[in-house]
Amino acid sequence: MVEDTSVPDAAAIKEQTLMYGAEDDLDTKYPNRPINLHKTRPFHTLFTDLFDPLLSTQKKARTTGPRRKVGPSGHSNLSPHEARRQIIERYVADWRKQVGADFYPAMRLIVPEKDRDRAMYGLKEKAITKIIISITNINKDSDDAKQMLNWKLPGQLHQATMSTAGDFAGRCYEVLSKRPMRSEVGSMSIAEVNNTLDQLSQVSAVEQQTKIFQRFYRRMNAEEMTWLIRIILRYMKIGATEKTVFDIWHPDAEALFNISSNLRRVCWELHDPETRLEGDETGISLMQCFQPQLAAFQPKVGSFEKLVAKLRPQDNDDSFWIEEKLDGERMQLHMIEDPEAPGGRLFGFWSRKAKDYAYLYGKHFSGEEAGALTRFIKNAFSKNVRNIVLDGEMITWDMDIDHIVGFGTLKTAALSEKESSADTKTGQRPLFRVFDCLYLNDTLLTPYTLRDRRKALESAVKGVHRRLEIHPYLEVRSYVEIEPELRKVVENSSEGLVLKNPRSMYRLNDRNNDWIKVKPEYMSEFGESLDCVVIGGYFGSGHRGGVHSSFLCGLLINKEAQEGDPGYGKCWSLFKVGGGLTRDDYAAIRGRTEGKWTDWDARRPPPLIELGGHKDNRQHERPDQWIHPSDSVVLECKAASVEGSDRFRMGFTLRFPRFKKLRTDKKWNQALSYDEFLELRNTVEREQDEKEKEFKIEQSRRKKARTEKKPLVVAGNDDFTTPYAGPNTKILEGLNFYIMTDQVYPVKKSKAELEALVKANGGKIVQRDSINDKKLIIVADKRLVKVSSLQKRNVYNIVKPIWLHDCIRQNEIDASTRYLLPFEANRHMFHLLEADEESYENNVDDNGDSFERDIADIEEMKAILNAMTNKFEEVFDDGLFLDQLDDHDKSIGHLRNYMFHNMKVAVLRSDDEEAESRLQMVRNYIQFGNGEITDRVDQEGVTHIVCLDEKSGAMAKGKSRVSGLARVVGAAWVEKCWEEGTRVDEERFQWG
Repeated sequence: MVEDTSVPDAAAIKEQTLMYGAEDDLDTKYPNRPINLHKTRPFHTLFTDLFDPLLSTQKKARTTGPRRKVGPSGHSNLSPHEARRQIIERYVADWRKQVGADFYPAMRLIVPEKDRDRAMYGLKEKAITKIIISITNINKDSDDAKQMLNWKLPGQLHQATMSTAGDFAGRCYEVLSKRPMRSEVGSMSIAEVNNTLDQLSQVSAVEQQTKIFQRFYRRMNAEEMTWLIRIILRYMKIGATEKTVFDIWHPDAEALFNISSNLRRVCWELHDPETRLEGDETGISLMQCFQPQLAAFQPKVGSFEKLVAKLRPQDNDDSFWIEEKLDGERMQLHMIEDPEAPGGRLFGFWSRKAKDYAYLYGKHFSGEEAGALTRFIKNAFSKNVRNIVLDGEMITWDMDIDHIVGFGTLKTAALSEKESSADTKTGQRPLFRVFDCLYLNDTLLTPYTLRDRRKALESAVKGVHRRLEIHPYLEVRSYVEIEPELRKVVENSSEGLVLKNPRSMYRLNDRNNDWIKVKPEYMSEFGESLDCVVIGGYFGSGHRGGVHSSFLCGLLINKEAQEGDPGYGKCWSLFKVGGGLTRDDYAAIRGRTEGKWTDWDARRPPPLIELGGHKDNRQHERPDQWIHPSDSVVLECKAASVEGSDRFRMGFTLRFPRFKKLRTDKKWNQALSYDEFLELRNTVEREQDEKEKEFKIEQSRRKKARTEKKPLVVAGNDDFTTPYAGPNTKILEGLNFYIMTDQVYPVKKSKAELEALVKANGGKIVQRDSINDKKLIIVADKRLVKVSSLQKRNVYNIVKPIWLHDCIRQNEIDASTRYLLPFEANRHMFHLLEADEESYENNVDDNGDSFERDIADIEEMKAILNAMTNKFEEVFDDGLFLDQLDDHDKSIGHLRNYMFHNMKVAVLRSDDEEAESRLQMVRNYIQFGNGEITDRVDQEGVTHIVCLDEKSGAMAKGKSRVSGLARVVGAAWVEKCWEEGTRVDEERFQWG
């Protein structure tokens, strides 16, 4: 480790000026920031020493051949997680030793998506492709150029491009590796790369961007350029999350990032691992973005009473609050005194994702930097408010109808309001609804209760009508108050409710039961199923890479037009659908449309297909390929509702569209038209106004209800009691065995059977012990008199028979040369000499897992897991975990073990043995798919009833407490879902 008192060398000083020279106030903001003593490491070390080793931990295959000695005396096979931590720790340690304590230059390249100091580059795949075409001087119509432009498509000419479909940087590597300026890695340091990327983020002209890329191209080889492109696109996938990197850098790194969203602070204020955050340092600061508290997901189906219990009511205070959940963008507002600012106040706005929105909503009350909100809220605060931090939701409010409108219109409304000079009373505008106050006049309020924070909010904020308002709440004391409010939400087509505990503190970046969100969802879907014509296709990734995985559907504008007429086949885009299609469905669509698809040319789009943004010459939701409607097919789809969206030409789209079936009985010109759709929509809305909407509490992401676990029975794994007929090996050759008793655990074996096993595998049987026999192994599993006598003598180790089975089993698995497993103190030893205790215990880890033997069965796995200490104080929050996956674009919604996550299924039992066996497999499928199983059709919340025939299905339907809502399906429907890996339509496959 370099000493803090050392003086930076000339190269380090030069790089400090290169990276930070333009920032004069750094020493004021960060008086204790570390200074590197030596030049930063070469850029290529990031992937040679960090990224590539991390990725290799994900794809290591077990090597064949003899087993190596491992554990305390040899090489240890680390788990992937441990291996990743070791790689990152080694890189950080090398940096501290070779460079110094300022790790910020490397950190912003390792986790570029968390770097808020560098502006966005304004470069996407298409723009980078044009730049690479320019700097490499390749023909824009060449195969290589087309491969990069169409990076989502499978390669047509080269097999190598098949593996890079969907990987833009990989496609770029294929092109750059053919025409490199350098064959070896370049000499650019991490500091030089950062400085050049700063320059790239500050220019917008293509000519300037090309010159900077040309500089990179001259000094980097193809692999360096590939990783540079990934950094620019902020799409790394290095095999480790930022949480892991933060945790290794400093124990408080993640906490500081959560309250500041500032990578520079994380690296500079926590450069010393021994320095810990204390007191106010762990709380929010003015004009520093923080990660807000989140609402937990509603955990039980329709159980409002249990829901309220999670809010922890007290005997003397059992109230809770009900707020409407708003369909907007979570936003935090910071305001501080600034004598130099117009109006004397400076504002900051940040979203939940830490995006700075001050440019849009404003920094000052007036002047050039007054935005869509701040110029209207000068009178929103009490006179004594010097500084404040507010938490709320930015929504779009339509003044003409005096009602909230969809989130998708927020940015458009804000831009329009920012450009407008008048305070108009019509149209759409951004409205900031505030529901919490976290900081007021230099006082941090997060440790105070919600009730106290609300009082502070109401005293500090007066509000401005339809500009900045305090979000109302209803204080109630009984769970019966929830349902009427939820029905109001349904009637107003709102997002849902949030239940809050008024006695709770504010917890940064936490999702807990102090706030619980409850969303309504209509039981009846939107109108009838819609028959729409396919007009576009999108290529997928992964196992659907290179083929269409979803389709763009549209409405016919003029069904009466004849071939040759100007409006013949003209369509407007309506929705995109990909869920619910099986392999057979994809094959059927492909068989009817193969050879009829045309690649979408953005410069010359087909005139008969109009996309969202058409009036502004934009092409929203542009497909990879299009097809003439007369050559296309008709899909029957269903949806929950219709919602406004400028992403589609119709101005609205379907919410949660799902494929139902392929309408082979309909011609393309029999699909739904523009006029027919509007008529259908009006009919549905009229019917919904006439009757009370049926709803259910959203079941997604809820914790799985506890069910009684049945013993796992594996077919063909019954106790084997016949005379030994196992493998014949030489694994025990050269050893003498004194078998003293029968085997008791885990299966019973007679003394004779054990002796036969030893002989079959090369061992020799003796009938007495001998102190001079160094190759003798004594085996016993019962405390008989002769065994006890031998124990008292305390001169021999006595081994359990299970060691013999483990050796033979492991030899079969490894298919290696003869190798005897080392003894494990607890599993293998019936009597252990004190002199050998430590060495034998070192053959397993702290949890009892052997370093050299594979786990034998499920019971041993359970025992190991049960022995592990719980490193977490709180119970694992699966809702939070799923939310984090969504935040990182890693949703698991496509996996089999998530396909039934919102279902409570009653599976009827059968007296017929064969039928019951089939139904048991159905139960297994549903439970594996995260569904809940019950035997009672009348249990509350049942969504599906599974039976074998229609007769039993009708009887079950009559018994259900949710009659008319629970779907009755056959076992074949569950089996079809499992086969296809997606939830297929219940009506289509109801009875198989």
